[in-house]
Amino acid sequence: MFNKRINIFTGHFGSGKTEVSVNYALKLSEQGKKTAIVDLDIVNPFFRTTDAKDVLESKDIRVVTPMYANTNVDVPALPAEINTLFEKKEYNVVLDVGGDDLGARALARYKEEIVMDSYEMFFVINTKRPMTDTLSKTEQMIHEIEEASGLKVTKLVNNTNLLGNTTAQDVLEGHKMVKDLSQSLDIPIGFISGFCELMEEVQKVAETEILCMDKLIKLPWD
Repeated sequence: MFNKRINIFTGHFGSGKTEVSVNYALKLSEQGKKTAIVDLDIVNPFFRTTDAKDVLESKDIRVVTPMYANTNVDVPALPAEINTLFEKKEYNVVLDVGGDDLGARALARYKEEIVMDSYEMFFVINTKRPMTDTLSKTEQMIHEIEEASGLKVTKLVNNTNLLGNTTAQDVLEGHKMVKDLSQSLDIPIGFISGFCELMEEVQKVAETEILCMDKLIKLPWD
């Protein structure tokens, strides 16, 4: 799960991609790896890496937030600091990318640097969301992101959830679809992610790696 230096997280709005990205960065840091996380999500102004900035920085994780983060600015102003992370190989980097082809275009700016490095591109799936609740819709979303970014999705992540109403059965049902998608697209499943109180039960059934998460990203109505 943590084998690559560059770890890119994509996924549709509502997939929980940012929560997964933040928790993944924390797990990297816990392993003693020098870690940085970059907010490249220019699509969604509500769910932001910056919500967890204090927690991340308390673990010595470098947080890079472009000028548009937590603002109403639509045109991305990407800092030169991002380029530095490609040059400084001592960092393990997590990129939280916007939830559609528009967001993936920001990632495309760094395509050459990424393909020259060791990277994984995860696609985070919440099968309870209307745009990723069928194989065909999810496949289409993956193809759009790949085309816009110029990069291939290398791993799928099952992050099926109904927010606070999620059950272990919901996660396992979602995993059936994610496994079918994996076979259809020949893309392996990276891991199942979910809040810790559910993952013990899920792990007993699913033969897949588990990312046990803490809730760190606030909902806009919290």
